[in-house]
Amino acid sequence: MAYFKIEFFSNSLRRFVNFDMYIPNDIKYDEPRENKYQHRETKTLFLLHGYTGSANNWGIDELAKKYNFAMVMPNGENAFWLNQTATGHKYCSYVGEELIEYIRKTFGLCKNAEDTYVCGISMGGFGALHTGFYYPNTFSKIAAMSPALILHDIAGMKPEQDDGVANYEYYKNCFGDLENVLESKSNPETLVKELKAESRKIPQIYMCCGTEDFLIENCRNFHKFLDGENVPNVFLESKGEHNSIFWNEYIVKVVEWMFEGYI
Repeated sequence: MAYFKIEFFSNSLRRFVNFDMYIPNDIKYDEPRENKYQHRETKTLFLLHGYTGSANNWGIDELAKKYNFAMVMPNGENAFWLNQTATGHKYCSYVGEELIEYIRKTFGLCKNAEDTYVCGISMGGFGALHTGFYYPNTFSKIAAMSPALILHDIAGMKPEQDDGVANYEYYKNCFGDLENVLESKSNPETLVKELKAESRKIPQIYMCCGTEDFLIENCRNFHKFLDGENVPNVFLESKGEHNSIFWNEYIVKVVEWMFEGYI
């Protein structure tokens, strides 16, 4: 696989930024030549990191080679992959528009939704859902592992409050007015309702969470919300915590769901 660390100027973030990228464009002499996935266009999977994380190798190089997909790993800092009001903090636009266009022009990839997927863990799981719903014509499949669907927990939070993870000022910067956040476009539920009202296509959805994860009830509630809206979705839960042990197990299942249709 070819590995790139790319720096370019982002107008969404108003600065030079880096992202990592892997492209399965080479086959070693001792590797099997008969692979049905090598005979189709290379697909692209955007991987969104979690809170306090950064772009890195997700350890799925062999899966990317097998299924012939490129991996794009941007840095979203701790911004929940949302467009914030401050200048230079449009993280949703960065992934859903600017990075897409850059990769199309530079590498000829992610030309259409059927070739473009997004996946994330924790904060990145939230970002994958939100970005996929915000740009439903760009991404055809969304995978969210232990997504941090915390809006119902922080709605109405007051100045000086702190939930042990972050304080009011942080959440306000990320999500906007916390008094009205549930009705805002920062809420994936709002985006789903808008897509339904406009009779627009909703990307395919895969979610998973560990039963010992502190986010399990949030994930179950979002699954119930989607079912109540008659939005098809896959939600799996099994023993596990909010850690890489669980995510390393499920990223394999995510890739198989995306490229083989396995559940």
